[in-house]
Amino acid sequence: MQKLTYNAIGLMSGTSLDGLDIAFCRFELLPHQKWKWEIIDCETKQYPEDIKTKLSESISLSGLELHHLDVDLGKWMGKSVKEFIAKNKLKVDFIASHGHTVFHMPENQLTLQIGNPNFIHAITEHPVISDFRTLDMAKGGQGAPLVPIGDALLFNEYDFCINLGGIANLSYETQAKKRLAYDICACNILLNRLAKLKDLEYDDKGLIAKSGKIINSLLEEWDSFSFLKKEFPKSLGIELIEPEILSKIDTSKYKVEDMLATGIEHIASQISNTLLSAKNGGKVLLTGGGAFNEFLIERLQSKLDENYEIVVADQKTVDYKEALIFAFLGVLNVRNEWNTLASVTGAQSNSISGQKLGEI
Repeated sequence: MQKLTYNAIGLMSGTSLDGLDIAFCRFELLPHQKWKWEIIDCETKQYPEDIKTKLSESISLSGLELHHLDVDLGKWMGKSVKEFIAKNKLKVDFIASHGHTVFHMPENQLTLQIGNPNFIHAITEHPVISDFRTLDMAKGGQGAPLVPIGDALLFNEYDFCINLGGIANLSYETQAKKRLAYDICACNILLNRLAKLKDLEYDDKGLIAKSGKIINSLLEEWDSFSFLKKEFPKSLGIELIEPEILSKIDTSKYKVEDMLATGIEHIASQISNTLLSAKNGGKVLLTGGGAFNEFLIERLQSKLDENYEIVVADQKTVDYKEALIFAFLGVLNVRNEWNTLASVTGAQSNSISGQKLGEI
């Protein structure tokens, strides 16, 4: 007989390089296949400077250098999780790790997440589930997005779930009860890159952007990004964002605050266009670091009609929703249930994704 309660740690290392999100979560299966969940303990662990620098350059590292980084990151993640478990005196069934994405090129059936799970398993002495993307890609899917199954089963009181992370992405159920999800556009990857020009990690509440003016020529360039015109299923990686979005940043021509204002306008426009074309209104749940960007939310709200209700999740959910859902993907894997949806990724069929290390 299968368990009804699971205590799992989810690990998420995002493209915005904010740090490693660690979330200890409890999941309980209630009658009628309803899931109750709670984020009990959580922490964002900042990368050591040498690892953070290498992660920011990972797309251009040699094969040998990348392999070294995979091992170094896995060791550091393992030590970080071991300390987290000890500090909070946790009893953990397993760890589910997304890893850190270096490449994501679904057109070539290539995806690479580093943070070697063997070292996480060896150091923590806990079972580890990882590599949630490759099987879907082998079936002809995008290998992304993976969060929608969690949106469907854990957050189904909302009509739309939007994560404003390094990349903004959307998940929703159509009127035909089909779950769709896809990446919309660059988000914090762009905004944080611009904030860094002012020696800041991010633009707090979007106040610098609010002080700037929109650069129409730059907005037109960003809005003409080829990815935006693609039909879903689709997913976005840094290898597309770098040449078509980030390469347009030019401090010799533009003020940073004006580029930030333009970035906010671009992101708000792309998200609002997506929502308006998806279906006529509903509750929109916002999570991810961008949910704290008050100017971005203000601009987004201004572009939507009264049929859309924007809800910013509580701080714990905003910060740790992706780590929570990777823990949940691990639960579904352990239960031998689908955790990757073909309707979302475009694969030939649903998958039970994730590779296990250790007995669960």
